[in-house]
Amino acid sequence: MLVDSSGSLSFKERTDAIDKENLSYAYTVFEGAVLANTYEKIFNESKIEASPDGGSVCKTSTTYYTVGNVDAKADEIKDGQEKQMGLFKAIEAYLLANPDA
Repeated sequence: MLVDSSGSLSFKERTDAIDKENLSYAYTVFEGAVLANTYEKIFNESKIEASPDGGSVCKTSTTYYTVGNVDAKADEIKDGQEKQMGLFKAIEAYLLANPDA
């Protein structure tokens, strides 16, 4: 397990696809403490679409690949989703405050 001085866990990820035309991005987390002994890998995909009100909607999906017959833990998945949403909200706040960024 790799933990820096702030207590953050490190991991390795691989970019699987970047589609600028369709505003989508896919990546796989394949190594690190975040996988513990439960997950072989975690695949994430995000896509930004126009919303009817003139804004944008970011749709994300995550697929968890477990090691062997290990059951995915609902509380770990929920925790991961909350962390991902926190990161998204931080990016959104920054972009709203800095529209030329």
